[in-house]
Amino acid sequence: MGGRDKQDLILPLMIAPLLLSGYSVAAAVDASMVGAVGALLKLIGTPLKVTAFVECWNEGEKLMFARIGLSGGRHLMQFVEPRRASPDARTDVKDMDNYRNATLDEDAESHQTLVVVDLRCNGSERLLAEAGQRLYLNYRWLLMDFSEGGAPLGIEHYLAVLQDLPALVSSEIFVMLEEDGQSIRFMQVYRVSQNSELLTEHYALWNATVPGDTEGEMIDLRTHKVTSVRRKDLHGHYLRASMVITNPDTLNHLTDYKDKHIDTITKVNYILTNCLVAYLGAEVNYTRVATWGYYNTTTGMWDGMIGELVHNTADLGASPLFFTTDRIAVIEYLAMTSETRSKFIFRSPKLSYTENVFVLPFDDKVWICVIAVIIVSSVLLLVTLWAEWRITNGDLDMPPAPPDSSTMAASLRDTLLMMYGASCQQGSAVLPRSCSARTITMLTFTVLMFLYASYSANIVALLQSPSTKIQTLEDLLASRLKFGVHDTVFNRHYFTHATEPTRRALYEQKIRRPYGPDAFIALEQGIDRIRHGLYAFHVEQGVGYKVISETYQEDEKCGLQEIQYLQVIDPYYAIQKNSSYKEMVKIGLFRLNEHGIQYRENDKLYTKKPTCSGGGGKFVPVSLVDVEPAVWIILWGSGLASGFFLTERLYFRFLRRKVRQLVRRWQHN
Repeated sequence: MGGRDKQDLILPLMIAPLLLSGYSVAAAVDASMVGAVGALLKLIGTPLKVTAFVECWNEGEKLMFARIGLSGGRHLMQFVEPRRASPDARTDVKDMDNYRNATLDEDAESHQTLVVVDLRCNGSERLLAEAGQRLYLNYRWLLMDFSEGGAPLGIEHYLAVLQDLPALVSSEIFVMLEEDGQSIRFMQVYRVSQNSELLTEHYALWNATVPGDTEGEMIDLRTHKVTSVRRKDLHGHYLRASMVITNPDTLNHLTDYKDKHIDTITKVNYILTNCLVAYLGAEVNYTRVATWGYYNTTTGMWDGMIGELVHNTADLGASPLFFTTDRIAVIEYLAMTSETRSKFIFRSPKLSYTENVFVLPFDDKVWICVIAVIIVSSVLLLVTLWAEWRITNGDLDMPPAPPDSSTMAASLRDTLLMMYGASCQQGSAVLPRSCSARTITMLTFTVLMFLYASYSANIVALLQSPSTKIQTLEDLLASRLKFGVHDTVFNRHYFTHATEPTRRALYEQKIRRPYGPDAFIALEQGIDRIRHGLYAFHVEQGVGYKVISETYQEDEKCGLQEIQYLQVIDPYYAIQKNSSYKEMVKIGLFRLNEHGIQYRENDKLYTKKPTCSGGGGKFVPVSLVDVEPAVWIILWGSGLASGFFLTERLYFRFLRRKVRQLVRRWQHN
C-alpha cells in the first residue's frame, strides 16, 4: 500500500476525536448536506472512495463532511490539499493543475471513486476544464455550490458551468440543488455530443427527517438504474459510421440481398448498424473506405476504417474486423456480429495421392500371415515331395527327374514359385502326383483365393475413397496440392506479414512466385479450380460456399475440406477508443443478438457448407497416379529382368568360351 493510501486510511481515525469533541463548523456545510451525500453514496452503491477538491473549506467543514466515511464505515475519504512549493509560497497555476490531474490518474480504482468539487473554491472551474475525458470515463462527479446567506442556486447555474465541457452521454455528473430548507435534489447533467445542448435528468430527492439533521429519506427518481439504458435515446443525433466497400457496385445492393458473395460482411453489418441506430433513437451518416485499416510504419499512422476511428471522423466501425494485438490500443472491440472465417477450401484428394493403396487392404499382421502361409505351404509341399520320392526310390540320395514335364520335382524354388503364383491367382505348369501333396496344394489355393477376393474388393473401394490424411496446415504444406488465395485486402496483408514458421513457409513456397504474379486470384477462378481437384483456395467460408452451391454439381459438393490459416478469431464490431457511446452500443448489439436479428441477417447473407447428396452417384475413373506403385513394380521388374538377361548373355557369349579354353589348355598340359 502506497503512502497516499495509508494517509487516506488514517485520516478518518485522526479526525474522529475532533468530531466527538463538538468542533464548531460553518453553515455552508451543514448536517443536512452531509446526510444527503451519504444517502447518495448508499443509493449508488459502488463508490468506495470520495476524493474532495475543496480547498476553500475550513477544518470544521472538512470534519463535518468526513462524517460520511465514519458513519458508513466503508467509504474512504481523501481531501486534496493545495500543493505548496515552500511554507510561504504557493505553486503556480499550471503546476497545481498538473498536481490535481496526477492525483486522479493515480487512482487505480477510478470506477469506484466519487470526485466532489465545490464551485465556491478558486480553481474549481479550471479543474473541470482540465479534466477532459475524466468527466465521462470511470469517475463520478458531484458538483455543489452552497453560498452562505444567499438564495439557493438553480440548475441554470450548473448548466452555465458545464456549458463548454465534455459532459457526454456516459458521464456521471451529479449536481446538488437545495429545496425549501430541508430537501436536497440530485440531478444529472449530460449531453449527447460535444456540440449538442445539455440535458438534465432527476436522479434522487433527499428529505431530512428533522431540519438540519443528517437523518432523512432518499427517494430514487431514476427511470432505470443503468445509466446507458436510461440515456439510450440519443434524440436524433447523427452518428458517423465508416464501412469498408471493396466493390463500388455494393452500394446498390446493401439491402436487397443480391450478389451476396461480394462485401458480405459489410452488407450484414450495414443492416445491423441501421437496427442499432434505430434502437438508440439516432440517425447515421456513412462514409466509405477501401480497407479495414493497417498501420503504416513509414507515416506512423493508421489508414482505412481504423484511421477514421482514430482521427475522430467516425464513431462506429460498421464493418467488423479481426481482433489483433496492435489494434487493441487504438480502437474498442465490442461484440462479434458475424461468425465467419477465412479458410483453405479444397476437395479431398483421392487416397492414392497420399497413400499406397496396394498395401492398405490388409493390416500388417494379415500381410505377415499371408507370407507365412506361402512359406509354410511351400515347405510342407517340399517335404511331402521328398518323402514321396524317398518311399518310391529308397536307395536314391537325390530324387530323379520326373518322368514328364508336368510333374513337380522336389525343389524349393519350384514350390515357392507355385505358391507365389497361387497367391496371385495364377495357375501352375507342374502339379504334384501324390494325394497328400495335391491336398496341400488344393487347401493353399483355396485359402489364397479368399485372400485374393478380399484384397481385390478392398482395392476397388480404396480407389474410390477420398483421403483424410490432410488435417493440419503442416499436412497441407507437405501435400502435392496447388494453392491460391482470394485477392482481397486483408488476405494480402495477413499472408505477406505472416511470421509463424509454417504459415511463412506456405506463403513463400506455395503462394509467392519468384517468376510471374503471386497466387492471389479472383473468386470465381479459384472456386473453379477447386472443382477440378488437387487445388486449395483460401477464401471466406460463406462467400466461397455461395459460389460452390450455385456452380457445382451435386456429386462435386462432396469431400470438401477446410483448414484455417489466419490466426484470428471471428470479426468484432468496433468503435472509437474511450467513446462515450460504448456501453449503449454494446447493449444494443447484444440485444440484436438476443432477439435473433443478428442470426437472421447472417443466415440470409452467408451460405453454409453445402451438404453432400450425390456421393455415390459418380464413378471416379482410375488414373495413372492410382496405379503408380504397380507401374514402379513393372519398371523395376523389367529392369531387373533385363539385368539378368544381359548378365547371362555376357556369360554364355564371352566368359563361357574363355572358361572352356582354359580347361582345354589345362588338360593338354
